[in-house]
Amino acid sequence: MLSATRIHADQAVVTVVSDTKDITDWALSYFGGWWNATSVEAPTRITGGIAEGGSLLLADVDSGRLTDIETLVGDYDHDEVVYAGARTLVARHENGAIYAIQPAERLAYHYNPAAGRLSIVGAQTEPVAVAASRLARELIRGQLLHAGFHVLHASCVVRDGRALLTFGPKGAGKTTSALLLAWHGYELLANDRVFVRSEPKGLRILAWPSAAAIGFGLLDSAGLYGPVRAQVLIGEQMHPTQNKRVTTALHAGSKTPIWNATGKELKPQFFPGQLTSMLGMTLCAEAHAAALLFPQVTKDAEPHQSDTPRALGEEDFFTGKSEDRYPDVFHLAPTKAAPSTDLVDRLAQLPHRALVLNHDSRASAELLRKTAEVLLTA
Repeated sequence: MLSATRIHADQAVVTVVSDTKDITDWALSYFGGWWNATSVEAPTRITGGIAEGGSLLLADVDSGRLTDIETLVGDYDHDEVVYAGARTLVARHENGAIYAIQPAERLAYHYNPAAGRLSIVGAQTEPVAVAASRLARELIRGQLLHAGFHVLHASCVVRDGRALLTFGPKGAGKTTSALLLAWHGYELLANDRVFVRSEPKGLRILAWPSAAAIGFGLLDSAGLYGPVRAQVLIGEQMHPTQNKRVTTALHAGSKTPIWNATGKELKPQFFPGQLTSMLGMTLCAEAHAAALLFPQVTKDAEPHQSDTPRALGEEDFFTGKSEDRYPDVFHLAPTKAAPSTDLVDRLAQLPHRALVLNHDSRASAELLRKTAEVLLTA
């Protein structure tokens, strides 16, 4: 029996339909905290897009269809890209349809742009559910970009509808800053990227739902390692992208950081809903930009305000050129997605501060809290 979840973000709409209710329930729980996601009656006929507009995403466990698309992609000329960390082969049919497979994950995709319909099939429920939620977000992203939004590489917290955006390269402390403020009374709007659009009333910010990676050290200093481990021990399922070594460490009660071969720390991975249920945060769907923060974590430094100026750069915006994790495989976004001069200028005019933080989360949180209060009352 078909089930369906409808997802709204501003005027963007995607309906996820499946024969497997676990898949639509996954989308409901993944997006419910940040976007408007509701269970709806599944359409009785699948002939194209949906009556209310938007896009349709069909997701099912279907080994036969999976094999058919794998064969088709193998027979066609195809390109190879890395999408969400997975090797992906993409073939484009002369009628405009796009087919793709992820061999290691046993997932296959078929996008019909004329109908606004994307199909996902796989061999097992969980990989299909993960892919369906990820691609539902991509369909929403495409619609929002066409509506004039852009994607910023920033975390974001909110108080009284006023958003504090935090920028910086990987490892600078974007996510850490947002999480520390979220544990001190701020609403969390995003941990890594947000949508933004310049409007007459200000710069409107929308959430980008995503899992959150939080290291053992930060969890422990926040007093949350024990409660998280307790939930895992009684069967709480973490996000499937979590490395098995992290799960093993949680079961064993180890707080020692774990590193992979490239020197990247492997961290517990939380579903969006778990940020509330396990970590006690309050999520926020949208706000208006009020201030900017530029942190830099330096292990042995005392937390302080930096006099070194920092301006927004190309790396602070995700475009077709700069996107590295979610390339636009299905051509969902407009060709030209570079931010307008007006948007960049309006962001640059907001109050801003550069901070040096360290690994002492209490001292860093205190500086962040004081700075945020000043910026959001300016």
